[in-house]
Amino acid sequence: MTVSRTRRAWIAGLMLALAGGIVPARADEPVTVFAAASLKNALDEASAAWTRETAKTTRISYAGSNALAKQIEAGAPADLFVSADLAWMDYAEKTGTIRSETRVNLLRNAIVLVAPKGSTQKVALEPGVDLAKALAGGRLAMGNVEAVPAGKYGKAALEKLGAWDGVRTQVAQAENVRAALLLVARGEAPLGIVYATDAASEPGVEVVATFPEGSHPPIVYPAALTKESRSADAAAFLTYLRSPAARPFFERQGFEVIATEKRS
Repeated sequence: MTVSRTRRAWIAGLMLALAGGIVPARADEPVTVFAAASLKNALDEASAAWTRETAKTTRISYAGSNALAKQIEAGAPADLFVSADLAWMDYAEKTGTIRSETRVNLLRNAIVLVAPKGSTQKVALEPGVDLAKALAGGRLAMGNVEAVPAGKYGKAALEKLGAWDGVRTQVAQAENVRAALLLVARGEAPLGIVYATDAASEPGVEVVATFPEGSHPPIVYPAALTKESRSADAAAFLTYLRSPAARPFFERQGFEVIATEKRS
């Protein structure tokens, strides 16, 4: 069979691009998103709505922001990174793995103290709180306090309230905030520190108290396209996430949408 001139030209162009190390963009491939675990419910809904509107698709991997930033640095194929804190997006920017000009602040959140559903726990999160007494020998479920954003926020809040030293040996550190939430929902930990949005999504827990805003750094979720992205649709999906059409999906889960803010 004779190969047409157009076909030969297309093949030659592709071989030239590959020889030069350039991978052409594919409009029909899913947008690969690396997103903080706490975004799962809202982002799944937003993604489904975007697909219905545009017929474009996404492929979303959820994990702790620290793990995702490291995976992107190691060469994992992601088009869009959404972090649960500014620090890991700063890390991605310093290592040159995101496109700085695309970076935006997308959402805000809060952290809360949760207990298994039906618990009668009463805790006042104020300076001098004795959280060890409330744990009664049990474990306090949190994301890893040195790496996972929710864990770092939680540790900062406990330190501010003077409660960290009393519970540090009783902390059950999880690889991400959803794993910490599950420990409480299963009754494996009597208390846990998670995002308000996570607590709202899990019927197996109830909120005991909300940490005062000033007890921890502001909880901001930034997003940016990755340096190595070749997706023709990644920028459009990020634009959609910042649009009025996507706002209800985030607000229904308890997030505060940051209106067209560039970055901090």
